[in-house]
This record gives sequence, C-alpha cells and structure tokens, in this order.
Amino acid sequence: MLEAPPSDDRLKIIHVFRAPLGGLFRHVLDLARAQIERGHHVGIICDSLTGGDRTDSVLAELAPSLDLGLVRLPMRRNPHPTDLGNLARIRKLMRHLQPDVIHGHGSKGGLYARLPGFLPGAAPAIRAYTPHGGSFNYRPGSQLHRIYMATESVLARSTDIFLFESGFIQSCFIRYVHAPGAFTRVIPNGISEAEFVPVTANADAADFLYVGELRSAKGIDTLLDAHLEFELRTHRRIRTVLVGSGPDKEELQAQALRNGLNGRVTFPGPMPAREAFRLGHTLIVPSRAESLPYIVLEAAAARLPMISTSVGGIPEIFGPYAGRLIPSNEPSTLASAMIDQAGKSDGAIAREAGLLADYVASRFTIHQMVDAVIEGYRAALARKLPSMGDNGRTTALAF
Repeated sequence: MLEAPPSDDRLKIIHVFRAPLGGLFRHVLDLARAQIERGHHVGIICDSLTGGDRTDSVLAELAPSLDLGLVRLPMRRNPHPTDLGNLARIRKLMRHLQPDVIHGHGSKGGLYARLPGFLPGAAPAIRAYTPHGGSFNYRPGSQLHRIYMATESVLARSTDIFLFESGFIQSCFIRYVHAPGAFTRVIPNGISEAEFVPVTANADAADFLYVGELRSAKGIDTLLDAHLEFELRTHRRIRTVLVGSGPDKEELQAQALRNGLNGRVTFPGPMPAREAFRLGHTLIVPSRAESLPYIVLEAAAARLPMISTSVGGIPEIFGPYAGRLIPSNEPSTLASAMIDQAGKSDGAIAREAGLLADYVASRFTIHQMVDAVIEGYRAALARKLPSMGDNGRTTALAF
C-alpha cells in the first residue's frame, strides 16, 4: 500500500467520461483506484446507457471507495439534446462537490468537463482533458474531422492541461487544433506488474485471435479477408476467434459467411483480455486508427505473439521493434504476415515476444502513469493559481 499524502495535500478529483467499456474505461478505473490508494478523494460521472452487467458489477464494487460519488447519466455518442440537461446536472453537482480537478476523458467527457468553464463564475478547479483518440480518430479533411477539430479549438480555451496518452495524439492536436500556449503532457497508459505473467494458449486454441470492439475503425474486415487469402495461398484451413462486441458484429458475421469461413471464424462475445488470450496462438491487431491501445500493452505483457498495424501510438509501444508492424487496410500484407508467423519456430516466436515484453515493462507501468498524471494536475493548479501555496492544493469554488 502506498503512503497517503498529508490530509491538506489530498486532491478532490472528478473523472468524466461517456462509455464505461474498452480501453478508456480501463484507463479511468486504473487511475481512480490508484488515486484513491494514494489518499485522494475521487468521483466518477459516466454513461448509464452502455456497459452491461459486467460494467455494473465493476462500478458497484468501486462505488464505496468513491468519496465524491458515482453518477451515471444517459450520454449519447454524438451531439444530442440530452447534452444540455446533462451539462446542467453536472454543473449543479460540481457546485456541491467543489473539486480541485475535473478530468474529462474522450470527446463527450471532454465536452462535459470543459464547456462549463466558459460560464460566469467558473471555478478555479483545473480542467484536464485526455482524448483517448476520440475526435482525433476521424479522417483528416473530412467534414466531421473539421467540425470536431473546430470544437476542440474552442474547448481548448477552457482546458488547463492536456494529458495525451500518446505522442501521436499530441501531434494531431498540434497540427489540427488552434490552441497557442496550450499546457500539454504526454503520459502513456500503463499496466500492472501482475499483467506481466505469460499466458499459455489452450490446447484447442485457434491459430489467430482478435480482441476488442467490433467496429469499422478496428479493421476486422481486413482480417477476415486476410484469413481467406491465407487459406487460398497455403491450401491450409485455419481458425480465427473474434472476441468482443460492437455495432458491426452482424456485418462481420455476414462477411465471414460470404468468405466461406463458417465454423472457422467464431464470435464468443466479450470477456477479460487475459481469458481471451488463451483462445488463440497469435493476436491480430488490424486497426485503422488507435491512440495507445491497452490491448497491445496487455498482449505484449502476457508475451502473446502479435501481428499489428502501424497506426496511432502503436509504434510507441513497440519502440525499437516497430519494424515488425505492417500498414493498415492491406489484407494481402496481413495475410503474408500471418503466413510468415505460422512458419516461425516456437523459439523465434518466444524470443520476439520476450523482447517486446521487456521493453513494455520498462516504460508502460501504472505507477509511472499515475505519478505523472498527479504531477500534471499539480503543475496545472500552480500555473492557474500561482498564489495557492506550497502544498500544491487549492480549495475550489463552485462553477
């Protein structure tokens, strides 16, 4: 157990985000738990429409430790009239809680955390923002990208610190968002020591495995095409397991049938990552867009062999081994990588996985992430309120 800071040095922190699932949810949970362990007072505001039974169970377990409470509101992914009511409720709640830090995660969480900062009487509480990809994942030049970047430029004026989870997202921000003098930090996602225990595949494990959301940005359609090409080029039948849930599940199932892969591609639904890792010998990450995906960190730590596209912050995770990565949207290139992987010796596969695991262990830990986030909060507080005192804490007024 980490030693808690003195009582007058403990921060009151509210995390605001939409969907309680995926890597963003994992990030907030890790951050909140570690901040609580260090003696800070933490609260969570998130969506009530997504997540399911597993999310409900996780949040119910965490709730007694949340001094500032757990509030779930109906949040829509895209702009919606309910946003106005949610903003009013969050503003009222902040008046009551008087936090030191309001930390928005993702596009919708960032909106809810920062937009009230424009209202008269805004609190000296800092507003922190971590994009997690979000609006930065839209195709540059598209109408939606221009709209979201313009929105980000406006909201930047009410942001005290940007905590980017990857250098890639920071570079997108610098390129597309007009925010001169923005206070930014790059703080990579981190994982726990317990996750650096190797996972062994089940005796009946499939050849290849995907774990994550079933949606277009993840490039799973290219994996299904690569699976078919693998079989046509090698005259060998293989099995692929797609673990997860998402809006494109039915479309992907239909594509598997069109490709004649019925029975060789299965969809077992969502499950914990390390449980899913036992279902396949090699993880495929065919993404078209990412920030700094937890699934890649988790697989690397578990020493699960991996084939991944070179998008977003994934090269930052691979570091000196980024040469292993492949372009996105190229089923034939992915098929070739899968064929090469199938031809490697067990020793070569284990050596590659071990080198990547060691690199990730040196740079992507929860302790490093949490230390840097809290230091970022304090630096932003001192920057916004230079007269706040030496202990790095302010008593926030309501907005």
